[in-house]
Amino acid sequence: MEADRVTRRLFILFALAAGLVAVCALTWTLAWKSGIDTLRHAAAVRGDRTTAALRSTLERYESLPFIVGEHPLVQDVLVDPKPEWIDAANRYLEDVNRHARATTTYIIQADGMCIAASNWRDKDSFVGVSYRFRPYFIDAVKGGVGRFFGIGTISHDPGYYVSQPVRRGGKIVGVAVVKLNLEWFPGADSGEPLLVTDDHGVIFLSSVPAWKYHTMRPLPADVVASIDRTRQYARQIIAPLPAHVERVLQDDADIVRIGGGIGGGIGAPRYIETRRALGVPDWNLVTMSPVRPVVVATRSATIVTGFAWVSLCLLVFYWRQRRQRVKEVMQSRAMLQKAYAMLNERVAERTADLSQANEQLQREVQERARAEAELRAAQDELIQASKLAALGQMAAGITHELNQPLAALRSFSDNTRVFLERGQYAAAHENLEAIGSLTERMGKIVNQLKLFVGRARPRSLRSPVASALRQALALLAKRLAGVSVSLTLTDRTAGTVGKANTVGEPLVVPFDPHGAYPGLVAQCDDLRLEQVLINLIGNALDAAADAASPRIAIDIEAQAATIAIRVRDNGPGIPEDVMPRLFEPFFTTKEMGQGLGLGLAISSSIARDCGGSLVAHNEPDGGACFVLTLRRAQVSAARVAATDV
Repeated sequence: MEADRVTRRLFILFALAAGLVAVCALTWTLAWKSGIDTLRHAAAVRGDRTTAALRSTLERYESLPFIVGEHPLVQDVLVDPKPEWIDAANRYLEDVNRHARATTTYIIQADGMCIAASNWRDKDSFVGVSYRFRPYFIDAVKGGVGRFFGIGTISHDPGYYVSQPVRRGGKIVGVAVVKLNLEWFPGADSGEPLLVTDDHGVIFLSSVPAWKYHTMRPLPADVVASIDRTRQYARQIIAPLPAHVERVLQDDADIVRIGGGIGGGIGAPRYIETRRALGVPDWNLVTMSPVRPVVVATRSATIVTGFAWVSLCLLVFYWRQRRQRVKEVMQSRAMLQKAYAMLNERVAERTADLSQANEQLQREVQERARAEAELRAAQDELIQASKLAALGQMAAGITHELNQPLAALRSFSDNTRVFLERGQYAAAHENLEAIGSLTERMGKIVNQLKLFVGRARPRSLRSPVASALRQALALLAKRLAGVSVSLTLTDRTAGTVGKANTVGEPLVVPFDPHGAYPGLVAQCDDLRLEQVLINLIGNALDAAADAASPRIAIDIEAQAATIAIRVRDNGPGIPEDVMPRLFEPFFTTKEMGQGLGLGLAISSSIARDCGGSLVAHNEPDGGACFVLTLRRAQVSAARVAATDV
């Protein structure tokens, strides 16, 4: 029983393999025949189109030599070659050749000497050259039409020559010749090789340059001697192509192999060679259609058919297996439904857990948002508290500034009353002007204090650096007494300080807070920038307080997109253990009552809010350096001009 089963399976496998071979062989035969027929039809259509184009070109110039020979000037110069007539004939032929768009037009005397040509101006002119050996001259002198393709003996350019006899009084007095350049012809359709052979079988036009001046078949010795005698192809070596006819088809078509050594090797490419006669002249048009696409298509069709046969066999096998497994599927369906019910229960439990987790997450998000809002509010309160603390430190300086104008104001008012009683009105007028100036100064001092205290001032986000630095220095004027302060401006872009600088080299100049720098504007609220500068300069004053000669340096560096303000002092510097916590809120190294530890934290927050940064480091020569970097605001040309005015 087991042996019968094995035998039956082997028989089935053998039958399937035999069927696969038969189907593939039939597919290969049909696909090959269809591909060859399609290729031959395409070659025939292409040959007809190309032949018609070539014939049209040749026929268009067929009568041009006859028309040239009928002109009286041409006949006169061939009979009596006077110099003035030769010059006129050259110009006439030049004009005819230009209008006809031929390569060269020339006339030859009966003895074979060219006396006038359209290229008479060129160095390689045909004038004065003997052509009695050329077949087209011989045919025309005998009274016929000469047609000849060859390489020029003077220009060494290949061309097609058409000649007609020139008659005068019934006698042939010379020959008119037109040369055409047909090198353009094979390039019109270079997708597949295209050849044109002469009456000897020599290839003189080819879309494959390496095949030119070869023959499709070996030439007899007398034909080779005739080609050499007429110098038809100049010094070209005429040799047969390495071609081998593999199969002869109908209607002047063969399957040939070209290349791979003499006679065409086994691995050489195959072509369908189709020949078509042009008639007059006695040329043949040969189209070479590669067979490889047909082979590829046939192979693909055979492979697809083989896969289809195998797929069909597998489908039948699958159908049989499916029938055997249908019962197993019916039995397992009940088990699957039970497992599906259990899965639904687990999904429901997991969904409930996810819902609870989602609700808890939403509560945490709400708490986080509320905490952030409270943090922002606390930060605003801390900023205001810092400003009030700084206000207390500045109160003494502002009081000192107000006491001096008040004392002067009292003195000027007393003097003015005395001057008025004495009738000295000029002196009184001067005192009144001084009183007005002092009043304006006191108003500015009080206004600075009012602006600093204000909480809800609108933010312009455009702060002139010079103005902010000037206000900060004014508020800290009392503490700056006795301290050496240097201010410099480094301009890395032309135009910031109104002076030209070499591209790539910075321009360093002293900085004047009272000067006009219309292009030096930072993207920051002016009041907040003043607050940062007050904190940085105040910290620098505290650090340099114990130095023998306290010094503060303020450097401003203008880049194309940023403005960096460096505040340096000659104090002891920042300890290494303090550096990591320098910008933490409520962290301070000052004694109790001298600071809250909020100045640098608030300044760093302001810098970040404005899109900038605040960093600190110790200088190599001693002292600390704080660098405030802000984005540079773009100022229009009109605004700069208005500021300059």
